[in-house]
Amino acid sequence: MLARTPNGTPVRGRKLKAVSLFAGAGGLDIGVDAAGFRTICAVELDPHCVSTLLQNTRSKSVWQVDVRALDPCGMAIALNLKPGELTLLHGGPPCQPFSQIGKKDGVNDPRGQLAFQMVRFAAALRPAAVLIEQVPKFLDTWAADGMTMLDVLTEEFWRIGYQLRASLMNATDYGVPQKRKRAIIVAVAEGQEFEFPLVRECRPSTVGEAISDLPEAVPLGREPLVPNHIDVTPPRDRHRISFVAEGEWLSKSRDAPPDVVQRLTPKDSTKFRRLHRNLPSLTLRCGEALYHPVEDRYLTPREAARIQGFTDAHVFVGPIRRRTGTVRDLDQHRQVANAVPPPLAKSVSATVRSALSL
Repeated sequence: MLARTPNGTPVRGRKLKAVSLFAGAGGLDIGVDAAGFRTICAVELDPHCVSTLLQNTRSKSVWQVDVRALDPCGMAIALNLKPGELTLLHGGPPCQPFSQIGKKDGVNDPRGQLAFQMVRFAAALRPAAVLIEQVPKFLDTWAADGMTMLDVLTEEFWRIGYQLRASLMNATDYGVPQKRKRAIIVAVAEGQEFEFPLVRECRPSTVGEAISDLPEAVPLGREPLVPNHIDVTPPRDRHRISFVAEGEWLSKSRDAPPDVVQRLTPKDSTKFRRLHRNLPSLTLRCGEALYHPVEDRYLTPREAARIQGFTDAHVFVGPIRRRTGTVRDLDQHRQVANAVPPPLAKSVSATVRSALSL
């Protein structure tokens, strides 16, 4: 049985074309393509993410543009997409308005409305399915009139002929060495069956398994043997890190002097945290940098990328921010932390493909 779009048009051919919105550094694209789709265009606004996307592709268009300013019908013309030719629309709209460590402004933050751009593009492009990644809090954040964000999104997709399925998924269940729960939302044509992947019964991968074979990290200005394996930890921070035992955090240290602990309390268990070699990593976050399990330094962008499930072939472009400094736009660590783990994306995308009999 051929998959159909919500207006009844059969999905034409077997090329399984996909379009990516809010593409970031490309984690979702990698997983989607590994499942047998072909992302033909990725849309992203951040200039460093765009550079990363361009560095790692030869076969898809990369557009640096605000999604809100983009006409989906014009996009279809530019990409020569005919009705029924787009199989999958996928993206990870900004999650900061719903993040546990953000201000939690939800729809009151203009970025909180960006998830509905997925509806606007789906209405025009009529893909066979839509795949959205978000933080867990997105599902139950109150939007308006007693409805959650998921309620509103479900209603908006229903109006254009799609039914929604949502699930909380943990990356550790799909071979990623990181405790990372994410809301995965899939929209398919009304009446089309879809079920999320069953949790794989496998032993969780660990930080040590992910990064222990890497060579020594090099300082900024030297060429690393493995791309992005660069250490920018300042001497003062190395001193602070030296007081943290493997798998613990600075405020728990019994040896750290008061001028090092400063105002931290034992409740600050995710700040200044050293990973453990024999456990999965904590969730990588943009505002926090995790310590290497045994060396007195922060994780390099490459180590963080491995913990997210990226291969070393995926090269990140842009500055590496020192923890005491700032950079414009998304530095390499934040590109990695914002990304969708490719193995998780692959599992969901493969299930979408199977459900649509593609």
